[in-house]
Amino acid sequence: QNTMLQVKTILVVVEIYFPSLPENLLVLTVATEETDGFFRFMQSANYFNYTVKVLGMGDTWKGGDVGRSIGGGQKVRLLKEAMESLGDQEDLVVLTVDSYDLIFAGGPEEILRKFQQANHKILFAAEGVVWPDKRLADKYPSVRSGKRYLNSGGIIGYAPYINKLVSQWNLHDNDDDQLFYTKIYLDPLQRQTLNMTLDHKCQIFQNLNGAVDEVLLKFGTDRVRVRNTAYDSLPVVVHGNGNTKMYLNYLGNYIPNVWNYEHGCSHCDDNVVDLSQLKDYPNVLVGVFIEQPTPFLPEFFQRLLTLDYPKDKLKLFIHNNVSVYHEKDIQKFWEENRNVFGSFKVVGPEENLSQGEARNMGMDLCRSDASCDYYFSMDSDVMLTNRQTLKLLIEQNRKIIGPLVTRHGKLWSNFWGALSLDGYYARSEDYVDIVQRKRMGVWNIPYMAHVYLVKGSVLRNEMKERNYFVLEKLDPDMAFCRNARELGVFMYLTNRHDFGRLISTANYNISHYNNDLWQIFENPVDWKEKYIHQNYTRIFTENHIEQPCPDVFWFPVFSEKACDEIVEEMEHYGSWSGGKHEDKRIAGGYETVPTDDIHMKQIGFDKEWLHFIREFISPVTLKVFSGYYTKGYAIMNFVVKYTPERQAYLRPHHDSSTFTINIALNNKDTDFQGGGCRFHRYNCSIESPRKGWSFMHPGRLTHLHEGLPTTNGTRYIAVSFIDP
Repeated sequence: QNTMLQVKTILVVVEIYFPSLPENLLVLTVATEETDGFFRFMQSANYFNYTVKVLGMGDTWKGGDVGRSIGGGQKVRLLKEAMESLGDQEDLVVLTVDSYDLIFAGGPEEILRKFQQANHKILFAAEGVVWPDKRLADKYPSVRSGKRYLNSGGIIGYAPYINKLVSQWNLHDNDDDQLFYTKIYLDPLQRQTLNMTLDHKCQIFQNLNGAVDEVLLKFGTDRVRVRNTAYDSLPVVVHGNGNTKMYLNYLGNYIPNVWNYEHGCSHCDDNVVDLSQLKDYPNVLVGVFIEQPTPFLPEFFQRLLTLDYPKDKLKLFIHNNVSVYHEKDIQKFWEENRNVFGSFKVVGPEENLSQGEARNMGMDLCRSDASCDYYFSMDSDVMLTNRQTLKLLIEQNRKIIGPLVTRHGKLWSNFWGALSLDGYYARSEDYVDIVQRKRMGVWNIPYMAHVYLVKGSVLRNEMKERNYFVLEKLDPDMAFCRNARELGVFMYLTNRHDFGRLISTANYNISHYNNDLWQIFENPVDWKEKYIHQNYTRIFTENHIEQPCPDVFWFPVFSEKACDEIVEEMEHYGSWSGGKHEDKRIAGGYETVPTDDIHMKQIGFDKEWLHFIREFISPVTLKVFSGYYTKGYAIMNFVVKYTPERQAYLRPHHDSSTFTINIALNNKDTDFQGGGCRFHRYNCSIESPRKGWSFMHPGRLTHLHEGLPTTNGTRYIAVSFIDP
């Protein structure tokens, strides 16, 4: 008897909670074209093994602009036609949802269980906003707790009842679908006859409009859910209705199994292009935009040239909006490489193009060329340190994709994770983790700039119009991104690799002869790469340092470029002191052992030079003078010029310093003969200084020294008396 009772109990439980098996749930959705949003919807549906039937694919959309106004009646008509053959299946549960702006977060079994618990024949999604007729608000049944108003983006019900509902449609395709359902629902008799209710507490349907603040991501081991904190529910269907499309894109970077903490990015390698399997590499038009004076432009061109991609497959379009200043760099690059690329076109400031017009022109060159497979847009402030960047972007196989690039040591990057209500920057919850590459993947984002890749086929189809960079008062990149969003074309950013960095152009002073020398504060990484000797770090890793005389240390510090530019800067300034004893530049106005020199302060380089001492000389000091911690301070910082005609040598003297650095700025035997330094106490001379290498020696007491005669040519050295 007890056994029979147990069996009966089990049967009752099954009958209550599992009225239909998953195969008895049919998802009906309307989509007239395969947009990025549709593919995302289908990906989430396939993950949970939903049975989906798409209505209207390939049809012309006549339902109006539902994103901005009323419309959508075509969806009801198509659903009515589909239900005519399904309406007599009593055990069939029909779920009808939008597709372009909707994601599944749970599976069919969960939906069926929650639908059964609702204990109605038809269940509509609910929201806290009345649309499209606010005058109907008071006619809704009052609810003690939960969302009060109907949303037609999600409806679930038994097939016969759904059929009775939609069979009442006799309006036009551009009439409003939600208003149609609302009027039926607000009729008390219809509501009772069709046994309808709303999903007031978002058990199944989560409409994001007006509810973004209620929603959080809930990370699990295998998949990610959305949790409604207001009702402590886990909705199964997430709908980005109204102006919440961008927030849905953010959620879609995680739901249902796109990215989690356990496995990282689950779909980054889906549908990738294997370039090694292609018969030939795709043709790429590279658009380069120099819209303001930009430091390290020759280095930018060099990185472009060293991209690991066949140069005959690259065409180059350069827009230079900086009159005079950058023309010599562009001219040199063009002369040396015009035959390296498939084609090479330069548009200069004389064309008087706005930034938006120039960007439109570059994109049009690809759009109008059927052989252009990709358009790669790069601003001149992008330093791509990864030679594989272009290949890696092509392999990801997205319509629009950019590599993450950031300002060194800052959270400033080339993308925004969210937008504010007025369309400008807002920080998404995951922005910092993406920038710092704590979360690595391929991210659907609302805005990007500086560097990105666009498929040529997209430019000739979805984005075939020709004026995407000019819109109202927006800057060109914001205009382009808004247009892409409104077209439903997803923009992606990948941070799966370290691609490079953004240069700061904000405080770039071009009044000097070699302006990049002054960038040690704004762009320290690029400054170091250009101006610090390639073997400098070996001082610390391999003890790459020499001691030619007692307590005189010799090490590499400056690159050839640094030496050349410092000399050029001094000669451009031109006011050499002449080696006179009277010197108004120093305290007291008298120099006991004068040199023919120019002080760093005279060319406005003293702050930068002291920073160089602290960053690159101080660490060496600590290594060679163990236990001495330098302040890295110096009053006397200057470049000396030795020539047989003006000043060939310097008589024995002590320096007014704790220690001195003496950096050779040009080459012995090539630029001059003779020269060097002799330390009297040790009768030790260094007569073969190396360009870019520095001596470091005590200044007072022990190291009386003299400058040996320069017999021919001109010798330049940079000197600092440190810790006077």
